[in-house]
Amino acid sequence: MTIRANVEGGQTPLLSLRNINMTFGGVKALKNVSFDVLPGEVHCLAGENGSGKSTLIKIITGVYRPADGAVIEYDGQTYSHMSPVTAQNSGIQVIWQDLALFPEMTVAENIAFQTLLGRWPRFVNYRSMRETAVEALARLGVTLDVDRPLKDYPIAQRQIVAIARALVGDAKLVFMDEPTASLTQSETDYLLGIVRNLSASGVAVVFVSHRLAEVLDISSRLTVLRDGALVGVYPTKGMTQSHITELMTGKTFDQTVRARDIGDHPVVLEVEGLSRPGQFEDISFTVRRGETLGITGLLGAGRTELALSLFGMLRPRAGTIRLEGKPVRFSTNRDAIKAGIAYLSEDRLSLGLIQPQSIADNLVIASLDRVMSGGLLSDRRKRDLVARWIADLGVKIGGQDDAISTLSGGNQQRVAIAKWLATDPKLLILDAPTVGVDVGARAGIFDIVAKLADSGLAIILISDEVPEVYFNADRVLHMAQGRVVNQFMPAECSLADIEAAVYA
Repeated sequence: MTIRANVEGGQTPLLSLRNINMTFGGVKALKNVSFDVLPGEVHCLAGENGSGKSTLIKIITGVYRPADGAVIEYDGQTYSHMSPVTAQNSGIQVIWQDLALFPEMTVAENIAFQTLLGRWPRFVNYRSMRETAVEALARLGVTLDVDRPLKDYPIAQRQIVAIARALVGDAKLVFMDEPTASLTQSETDYLLGIVRNLSASGVAVVFVSHRLAEVLDISSRLTVLRDGALVGVYPTKGMTQSHITELMTGKTFDQTVRARDIGDHPVVLEVEGLSRPGQFEDISFTVRRGETLGITGLLGAGRTELALSLFGMLRPRAGTIRLEGKPVRFSTNRDAIKAGIAYLSEDRLSLGLIQPQSIADNLVIASLDRVMSGGLLSDRRKRDLVARWIADLGVKIGGQDDAISTLSGGNQQRVAIAKWLATDPKLLILDAPTVGVDVGARAGIFDIVAKLADSGLAIILISDEVPEVYFNADRVLHMAQGRVVNQFMPAECSLADIEAAVYA
């Protein structure tokens, strides 16, 4: 049953969609969806990957044309569909997760380049471009050196540049797709402040995020899609993260601490005094058989650099690493893999998987020695190995020869995990395993992590989302500025205790 929240104060929507249907290859991506956005509101569009969020945004911005019968009312005008030019000229802007900026160009050029686009070529007025950029940034209360190349700025400032570019187009409605996915908490807080300023100035913002705490913090209303259909529209006041999760997935998830006492289990990994100047200093800890050790902290704390040193990708300058009591030194990641260490990269798309390659090829690439026969690749062994792990991890695929890019983010991540489990590791390092994965798929991944730990695998779980390590790790290390500054036992503390320390 669809439930719709009352439109606040009888306001006329800036954007109103009715009877929106979209089909791709016989599959209905959107099924009779309705959607409203009020002037100046911050509205969240929520749903799992594949729920239809991106398709809906692309219809609104003119990239896709909906099926006949659609009604789009925007700023007093009625359309059966929009073109990209019409949408942009009407003040509809989208800031995609990849930002679509030009790193080699200056901040000013990135913000104001659209003002130069037109039918006829003309000379560039750099003075006017600079003035346009400075004015757009001033509307956000931000000062940047507009003559510096964009590549000199971190991701948080690039997000601001993308927003400023939208304002140059006289934006009335801005869609923001996962704008905080790569930001620290302090950067996120700053960006959310800018979103509030946009709203206060009359610009409507549609916010898409898997981070449900942000959704509740920033938005006044919430539209939930599931499998291409509208679940409902709800006020965020009084809403909880668990309720949003249930609406998005149609399932109830167990949010309980999984920490166990495994103090008597044998030590698999022992790190003592590990240092790499400029990245991490004097790191010491142990990981036991069957233990999940969480490591959290703000971006830049040195977590990934530590993981890469354990995996042979970076060489520490001091300290020792012992695996099952024996000192080890890794010159390459091949040495680490042979010793029994596996590492799931935080960058699944460019480092973890080869997108054009098949599911099967991606899964066996780290364990080719297990599918060889007489010096040649055995197709039977390969298919048997792939079938085993696809079944064990519950990966939803069409066929083994399908490209990995055809899978959802959650299923791609399961294949990435399977790739490393096929190497039969003693220690599995998971670096931000849920980046780009929706809330339903996250729960499935952590169920897999729990089963792997129960089977005796030692696991290091790295995440900047404190709830992930709190609910899924036996111990939690807090890293800051390259050092371990706290240790927490989730069974003996609250989530708020760890969050207070990390975000202090």
